Parts: sequence; structure tokens; C-alpha cells
Amino acid sequence: MSTDELADTLATGTIRVSQSLAGYELGEELGHGGMGDVILARDPKMGRDVALKRMRLDHPPPEAIERFLREAKIQARLDHPAIVPVHDLGIDEGGMPYFTMKRLTGTTLAALLADHTAPAQPQRLLRTFVDVCQAIDLAHAKKIVHRDLKPANIMLGDYGEVYVIDWGVARVLTDAAEPTGMAEIPSLDGQTQIGQLLGTPGYMSPEQVRGEPVGTPADIYALDSILFELLAGAPLHARGVGALTSTLEGAADPSPARRVPGRAVAPELDAACIAALAEDPAKRPTARALATAIQAYLDGDRDLEGRRALAVEQVALARAALARDDRATAVHTAGRALALDPSSTEASELLTGMLVEPPDPLPAEVAAAVDGEEARMVRERSKRAILPFIGLPLILLPFLPWLDLASWQLLTALIAVGLVLSGISYVNWKVRPVPIGVFMLVQLGFITLFSRLTSAFVITPMLIAGVLLAITSVPWVNDRRWVVLVWALLATTLPLVLESIGVFDATWRMTADGLVTHSTIIRPHAWPDALLYVIGNVAITLTVGLYALNFARDRRAAQRAIHVHAWHLQQLLPRRRVL
Repeated sequence: MSTDELADTLATGTIRVSQSLAGYELGEELGHGGMGDVILARDPKMGRDVALKRMRLDHPPPEAIERFLREAKIQARLDHPAIVPVHDLGIDEGGMPYFTMKRLTGTTLAALLADHTAPAQPQRLLRTFVDVCQAIDLAHAKKIVHRDLKPANIMLGDYGEVYVIDWGVARVLTDAAEPTGMAEIPSLDGQTQIGQLLGTPGYMSPEQVRGEPVGTPADIYALDSILFELLAGAPLHARGVGALTSTLEGAADPSPARRVPGRAVAPELDAACIAALAEDPAKRPTARALATAIQAYLDGDRDLEGRRALAVEQVALARAALARDDRATAVHTAGRALALDPSSTEASELLTGMLVEPPDPLPAEVAAAVDGEEARMVRERSKRAILPFIGLPLILLPFLPWLDLASWQLLTALIAVGLVLSGISYVNWKVRPVPIGVFMLVQLGFITLFSRLTSAFVITPMLIAGVLLAITSVPWVNDRRWVVLVWALLATTLPLVLESIGVFDATWRMTADGLVTHSTIIRPHAWPDALLYVIGNVAITLTVGLYALNFARDRRAAQRAIHVHAWHLQQLLPRRRVL
């Protein structure tokens, strides 16, 4: 094609034609495609930045030039806010065509989806989709089929604009009803480039993949493939060449709700997807009908009867999941039923019951969370036990000047074991859990030595009760009743057994006046001994009482939290049908 022939081709009367690039100040490259580069340019006449697209090939074939010109002419004649306006069409100094258009700033829908920032039913992107459908409806009204609709060819501007770009493979449908001015734009059909598919696998319609001449339904299939991706968060067909086979075989489920059960897809949108992805092109809706359906959803129009029917199905699925102990699916499905029909008493009661009543056994993730909370509580209780364990034996120290010690060895051993218990509590709190068996064994030794101070019948039983409060709060012990019984039996009888076999001196005897007890660590005298026993009894009583109080407060706080959560759920969920 000569320069003169090209000039004649450009002289359409609809776009200003330039014979040179001299009027533009060229800047950085904005992008490039198979045939052309897009460059930032400054139009000094209008004082604005434009995007200038020019041929990149040195000696392009006539078909390439024809396609390049077709893109400019088609884009120029589709007067719609979502289609980039063309300002200028011309020939550069090398005899190659170029055209200028509005410079776009923003991001493509493909980039947005790849960044995983689009939620399951994004209101903004659904509104964007409606704008795209309306732009394609205008193109179809002018007998133009885009043939390469995909997220990469949808641009979202920085200020809310939406554009459908890349009309390079668009087809002009020729018939008697063709709009005036379209006849001089040659149509590019599937036979123009032998061995090449015009479109992108994964968004092409089945008839387009087969190489058949396509009409407007091909664009509807591509539009709905985009809608499917917005709703499901995944493409309709696998990427790459495998998409061609999937498209021809109809292997992809057209329902985004069935494809990704974990995502909440409105039934109205799901139905729109299924209809627009029909295998038969004649059964697909128009771009306008698709836009109307999505806009109606955005405006709040809901198929109430259809939603109620779906809610009944979801309740049945929830009950079936609950029967097979799949509680996670049951809760999710019952919640979806309630979202579909908020007036469903059946869904409300089923969901409320599952949320309020804990499952048995607990799900793995719940069990892990419970274990974590139990570990936190054990650390907190270990922190509280540090001072009592060391304080109980050290309470003797202020009285030493007035006491007649019978055994420094036993007193030293008692204080030492108390320090060991205090250390174990510190390690439990700050470092890592000490095996509960070690803790219980040391506790047994501490109680046995403590019984030498007051006998096994005085104060010691209260100390045993306090220790039982501590060890039974540990989940491993709490789940094994026999461990508690064995330890309690050892704690109460071991001192007596050791006395009976002569390991320790006896701390008690039966007389005509009753049970008489005494200490084997301190020789009994007058008021210092009595005062020591009184103070010791008060100290242990207060310690055990405070420990029990803390336990009761923790239990009460947990119970209150459960009841508050249950009450909130009951207020959130409807309890009777709303007419």
C-alpha cells in the first residue's frame, strides 16, 4: 500500500488527518502490542497529553495496516464514555499510519484480579461490569463485535472511569441494516490469518474456538466469563491452551456458586452467569439484558421466591451435613440459607442451636484454640502460685528466736522444696510448661514434709485441698479422674505410712482424751507455738480461699462470655417468621 493509497484510505471525513508527526512532542513508551507501540505524546495545539499509537513493523503487510486502520476507525465511531475516543489519524514521516487517543491512567481489571483485591461480590466491579456491557451493547447496535473481551482489555481509570480497549480484532457484521458509514470499514473474519485464533483462550466462545464466523453472542460469552471470574474468584476455564479443550467440551461448570461453594454468590448473579454461558449462541442474552440483570441486582431487586426455594434446599443440606458430623459445612450452609431467606424459622433455629451448643468432639481448630487458652490460664495461675509456695515455709523465720527446733534438717528440706515449687511455677509462667507429673511429685514431697510441722490432721488437709484446686485445672489431669484420686489418696496417707514404718517420727497418737498431734520439727512450748499455729492456719486458709476465688472468677468470666455471645446470636438471628 503506497503512501498516496494510505492517505486516500485515511480520508474518511470523520477524523482529522495529519501528514506528519511534527506537531507532536513524543515522550515515554506507555505500552506495546503485536503490531504497534503506544507512546505518550504532547499535542501543543490543544495543550494536552495524548496516547499515540503507531505501527511498530518496518515493512508491515497490507493486512496489518488494514487491521491497524480498522481499530482506529471502529474506536472513533463508537461514541460511548467507556470507549476511548480517537482524536487524530495520520501518516508519519516513514509512511506508516498512527492515531492519537485519550491518554488513560489507571489499572486493568486483570491486574486488579491478579492482586486478589476483588471480593466475592464486589459492588464497584459489578458496576464496572455494567458499564462494559453497555459499551458492548452500543458496539453491537452498530454491528461491531469486539471478539477479544477479557479482564486485560478493561481499564479502570483513577477517577472512576471504565474503558473497553483493544479493538484490533473487532469484526464488522455486514448486512442490509448496516449503519451509515460502516460499509467502508472492511470486516476481518476468522479466515484472515490462517492458523491463528482471533481472541484469548479462556474467554473465547465455543463457536469462536471452532473458527466459525461469530456474531454478538461471542462477546456475551466473553463478558460472562469475566463476570464468572469476578464472582468465583477464579477463571471459568484453565489458563493456556487447555482452555480451548475445556471450552469445546463444555467441561467448566457455568455456576460460580457451585464452583466455589465457600464463596457467597447471590442466586440472581449465579443465574445470570449460567444463562449467558449457554452452549447455544441463540440462547444467550444480549449485552443490554445482561447489564439490566446485574444493575437490577445492584438496585436491590431480589427473586424472593427463588431465594426461599434455595433456602429450603440449603437447610436440607445443612441437616445432612450435621448428621454426618460435618459441622463446619452445616453451619456454613445454614448461614447461607438464612442469608437467602432471613425469615426462615427453620434455618434460624438450626443455626442458633449449632452456634450455642458446643460440638463433641471439638473441631481441630477449635481444640487448638482451647488448648492455647488453657495454656494461658495455666501460666497465669503459675504466676499466682510463686509467692505462696515460698511464703508458707518462710513464715516460720520470724518466730525462730522463740522456737525450740527439733529438726533443722526437716525445716531446711521443707523450705528447699518450697523454693523448688516456686521455681517450677516461675518456669511454667515465663519459660515453658513443666511436666505435670514432675509438679505433682514435688507437691507430694512438700505436703509430706509440711505434715511434719503440723501433723497430717492439722492444716495439712487444707493445703492438700489447695493443691488439688491447682492440679485439677490442668487439662491432662482434668481428663483423668483416676489421677486425681490416686494423688489425693497418696497425699493423705503417705505421711501416715512413712510414720508407721519408722521413716518419720509419729506426729499423732490416740489417748483417752482423743486425738493428740504435735510437730516433729518444733518442740511444743507456750504462746509462740500457739501463735505460730494460728498465723499458719490463717495464712493457708487465706491462700486457698484466694486461689479458689480466682478460679471461680475465671470460670464466671468465661461463663458470662459464653452467655453474652449466645444472647447476641439470638438477637441477631430471627426467631419467628416475619410476614
